[in-house]
Amino acid sequence: MHKNNFNSRFSGSIGGLMLAATLPAQAYEMADLGHSTVNIDIQALLGTFHSDRGYATGAAEAKRHRWQEGVLTLGAELAPKADGLYGRVSTVGTATWGDGDAAGFTSGSERELDLEDAFLGYRSESQGDSSLPWRVDVSAGRQPITLGDGFLVAGDAVSLGDSLGDELDRGGAYYLAGRQAFDRTAVVALGHAGWQSQVAWFESDNPAQASTEMAALTLAHDHGSGLVEATYLRGLGVDKAQADDFLAQRDGMDVYGLRFEQRMLDDALTLRGELAHQRKNTRENAWALEPAWTFSELPGQPTLSLRYSRFSEEWDPLFYGFTRGYGTWFQGEVAGNYAGPFNSNTEVWRLGLEGSLNESLHLGLLAYDFSSRDTTNQPDMGGREFNLYAEWLPSDWLYVSPLLGWYSPNKSAAQGGIQLGDDDTAFYAQLLVGFFF
Repeated sequence: MHKNNFNSRFSGSIGGLMLAATLPAQAYEMADLGHSTVNIDIQALLGTFHSDRGYATGAAEAKRHRWQEGVLTLGAELAPKADGLYGRVSTVGTATWGDGDAAGFTSGSERELDLEDAFLGYRSESQGDSSLPWRVDVSAGRQPITLGDGFLVAGDAVSLGDSLGDELDRGGAYYLAGRQAFDRTAVVALGHAGWQSQVAWFESDNPAQASTEMAALTLAHDHGSGLVEATYLRGLGVDKAQADDFLAQRDGMDVYGLRFEQRMLDDALTLRGELAHQRKNTRENAWALEPAWTFSELPGQPTLSLRYSRFSEEWDPLFYGFTRGYGTWFQGEVAGNYAGPFNSNTEVWRLGLEGSLNESLHLGLLAYDFSSRDTTNQPDMGGREFNLYAEWLPSDWLYVSPLLGWYSPNKSAAQGGIQLGDDDTAFYAQLLVGFFF
């Protein structure tokens, strides 16, 4: 990592959109085994992107960037009809064409086909006393893992290309982030009468994450109108040849997290919050608070939300990701993917207005204000961004999402910021198309 100009404090956060969180799931039944079925699925994601500017977080140049990305996944799964064994194996192909992304993490020449999922598990919903059933789920292998709302862990999504060195190349498709699975995992989840606990071990094979190995413990209680969840993470090791001083601190790191969700006033008001503390060479903190109001009496039931999040100067963003749609934890399509601040050394205000015109068309407007906390030892990644987007699902096999963005940095790269060339407002656009069979 220290051999190039890629700043590793952002390596856990950059790199993409977890589209699987919101897109339809399709599968074709190949065989009925009685107690379970064998299904296959094909997913294709294509994206075309335009950015008026490049950003100095990678190897971008001071010019306009136009590029395309593609992800193709072929999977087969064993799906139980009730309790029993389940599993999945899949391959994923990724590619980037054109100029490469606006941060310069890809060059446009990346092509790679590799194994993605390969796991086996067992789940039971009726263990023990039938009047007070226990739920048990045990799995192991290559698979994605998400903890809670994805504030700390939501898959191993960073997918760099060859621009920063062949040792970091994971096949490109940086924004689409088609590779989500951790290389090795073991998960045991237990549930009982509103309580759920999870013990997990996972190891990355991603050089941009220094092949981090961690253990996790969660305990959550759903009380009907909301939930409370506590999380503990322990860093078990990194690849020392891949880690710089920042990532090396994950070996022995302790992370404590607490989050809550509460629905009030006939579910019109939702309040979410999360607080996390890291103990490494320094003591770091991050927290967020997000109230949202749904106008259920209006056409489209629009939701207005306001979120404030704060991340201390040396906060390690770990593996956070995209879990509730645009703007979940990739805050700003330009800032969250190319310009920073990548949920570290920052304070972020996010205002959102989202609603549905009908069952197949969802619209949203997101506005952000970013402020860097330390601008003496780190770049000033302050600025403002606006995103206007639509998500259209005209059928159960097609997804179309156009997005427009405007990003205004406080400073240019020459002034101590990130945007190359100047500090003018930059226009950004993308179009995503997904096919599912």
